[in-house]
Amino acid sequence: MKFRMSILALACGATGALAQTPARAPGALPPPGGSIVGPEGNPLNNRRVGPSGPAPKMPDGKPDLSGVWFSPRTTDPGKPMMLPWAETLTKQRNSKDDPEAHCLPAGVPRMNPFPWKILQTDKLLVMLFEGNIHTYRQVFLDRGHSKDLEPTWYGESVGSWDGDSLVVDTIGFNDKFWFDFAGHPHTEQLHVIERYRRRDLGNLDIDITIIDPGAYTEPWKIKRTSTLMNGEIQEYICNENNQDVEHLVGR
Repeated sequence: MKFRMSILALACGATGALAQTPARAPGALPPPGGSIVGPEGNPLNNRRVGPSGPAPKMPDGKPDLSGVWFSPRTTDPGKPMMLPWAETLTKQRNSKDDPEAHCLPAGVPRMNPFPWKILQTDKLLVMLFEGNIHTYRQVFLDRGHSKDLEPTWYGESVGSWDGDSLVVDTIGFNDKFWFDFAGHPHTEQLHVIERYRRRDLGNLDIDITIIDPGAYTEPWKIKRTSTLMNGEIQEYICNENNQDVEHLVGR
């Protein structure tokens, strides 16, 4: 049984649940403590450097983003310029009410401090997340957005290539998830644009632009990077022995 390790506990250096987590597969590096939007996660992740070498290519010559990646660390968190209601709500929120802490989806662009995997074809890219509810995102590379989208936790993502960068355009979100532990909110007007660039074999750079005129006065830009991992993702069920609730009290 895997223990549900609180991101807050990781950030604070707690070891109780982590010590009881089974070892990863032989040869695999340990789980990361990556940043999400704010200063969350284990600072050990800041010292990671991916393996050197050229970035691989798909048969059609496009960059191949496939691989198992450590949770991204934030290299530039940007500065959210909030509307008054959003700023007030952020100050009022308590971490114990964070939907992610109750095993609900993290949303976009938030990520848990666990490995994630990219599978890529010429028409579809899939992101598999070990953390939280062991969930996924699909990025459609052969079409545009659907009409009359129903709001969902991860929205609908379509991708296109701009040189060596994959531009992922996502809309159709609900307003339920938080961007981070600080509780930054959003509305159903949320539009997220991500640029993924594999600058070499072991490093994946991610530039994120959050656009939500219902909650922010201007786009919020964030920079992250992930490093290639030697290992595989594992099954991880957040609801099983969830350790978050007892740690998250007050703000």
